[in-house]
Amino acid sequence: MMTNDIKWWQKSVVYQVYPKSFNDSNNDGIGDIPGINQKLDYLKKLGVDIIWLNPIYMSPQIDNGYDISNYRKINPILGTDEEFDTLLKSAHKLGIKIILDLVVNHTSSEYPWFKDAIKSKDSKYHDYYIWKNGKKGELPNNWGSSFGGTTWEYVDKLGQYYLHLFAKEQPDLNWENPEVRKDVYDIMKFWLNKGIDGFRMDVISLISKDPKYPDGPLVQNRKLGSYYAGAANGPKVHEYLQEMNREVLSKYNVMTVGETPHTSSKEGVLYADASRNELNMVFHFDHMHLDYGKYGKYSDKRFKLVDLKRVLTEWQNAMYEHNGWNSLYWSNHDQARPVTRFGDDDGEYRTQSAKMLGTILHMQQGTPFVFEGEELGMTNAKYNSIDDYTDLETFNTYHRFIDQYNLSKKFTMRSIYLKSRDNARTPMPWDGSENAGFSESKPWIKMNPNYKEINVKNALDDKDSVFYYYQKLIKLRHDLPIVTTGKYELLDKDNPDTYCYLRKGENETLFVAGNFTVENQTVKLPKFNDDGEKIISNFSAPNKFNGDNLDLPPYGTVVYLFSSKT
Repeated sequence: MMTNDIKWWQKSVVYQVYPKSFNDSNNDGIGDIPGINQKLDYLKKLGVDIIWLNPIYMSPQIDNGYDISNYRKINPILGTDEEFDTLLKSAHKLGIKIILDLVVNHTSSEYPWFKDAIKSKDSKYHDYYIWKNGKKGELPNNWGSSFGGTTWEYVDKLGQYYLHLFAKEQPDLNWENPEVRKDVYDIMKFWLNKGIDGFRMDVISLISKDPKYPDGPLVQNRKLGSYYAGAANGPKVHEYLQEMNREVLSKYNVMTVGETPHTSSKEGVLYADASRNELNMVFHFDHMHLDYGKYGKYSDKRFKLVDLKRVLTEWQNAMYEHNGWNSLYWSNHDQARPVTRFGDDDGEYRTQSAKMLGTILHMQQGTPFVFEGEELGMTNAKYNSIDDYTDLETFNTYHRFIDQYNLSKKFTMRSIYLKSRDNARTPMPWDGSENAGFSESKPWIKMNPNYKEINVKNALDDKDSVFYYYQKLIKLRHDLPIVTTGKYELLDKDNPDTYCYLRKGENETLFVAGNFTVENQTVKLPKFNDDGEKIISNFSAPNKFNGDNLDLPPYGTVVYLFSSKT
């Protein structure tokens, strides 16, 4: 990759804001758009280039905004249309771009299209959704919803089932209908013409279904089949995305990232290969599945580092070789906190492991995504009761484990602590005061109990905090072209304790090392012709180095820049 071919989003770092949990400006306990505006200086200080906002549209909030009832209006609990316009202008004035969530695999059942579609088979909008004729109780196939139960909901007066891969209040759109696609493109143009800078596209790999709607395999001890075989990476998904690019995206200088569950690296490059004119990058989940257990996501299993290296390396190589681009992330609004999942949240190495994880990710090729609070080294929330949670998926898992599988409450609550989506959704802790400076009212979801220790004020007051370390990582991406352009090469792939790799350019090489254990580890360096210059580390590593072996303390990490190749 030549430096002059770089797109703006390839040198950028994205900060994901979960609006309900970021900052509450009107003290109703719910974060809002003016609250984000109040904290733009904080994000500018961190150095991020782009803010990704989870859905801010009108919604009944069955699935925290991913059930949209009006795509062109801001949800009043989050603010007004004018307040969003103000946020966009304020961010742009600071040089920060904003991308929005595009949720078009499904709508809310409260969306006008569906409210009309469910009235009659003769409705213009009936074919905007996916319907199957049938008798009540005789399901079209065995697919199980992401949130529990079947994916099919029966409507008595129509004698038909409609499809919902998620909650029954989230009916799937029929992308086979060209009118659906045209109306979706109009929604996109509405926001792009306002001046937003792109989209994160929710479950975009699911918009084209196999027309045979085959039964899915029974996995993870579930009684209903997985819909992925018939809904992920379907027969027309690339045709639709190429049309979307042609009709909309190609006319704007924007960034796109598609959420693509159940997508391999081989399939992923089909979305992200620049020559195919679809998306700029995708979110894959291969590294998120490494600690799945007998019952799927909700498990007390710990990942294996060799597997993590294999997965990340596979995606690095696939995208490099096929003119694609990676998204780099440890967490988001659906995932556990990385320090708990991949680091050391319980021990003395929380901040060390947070810095190490940041280094290993940010020095790879791709666009890094920082989820709110990650720059503080936030951990999962240790709640005492299932009643402390709010997430639909978490409640369904609890009842499935206890009532259907007869699993112990101890195992169930341990798995929920490790994997609940609510871990990411606890309010941003701005200080150690009551409600952590997030709001003067009781927050919509319980605070993380450790907020008095882990908060923004403490981080900004400590020159060695995770925040300032992330600030430096972000600056390195801006300042060193090799972080963007260098070819990735994994070292010592079978080492179960350390993750080391190179980023190779024409005239320089980065050596990156991280220790994933609480023990001291020694790593071997390749032979270089000169000394390497330390550009970042979380311990007192030598400023210059060119030895055979390098000692890493517990969760230690270091990056050296060598001005010549190996």
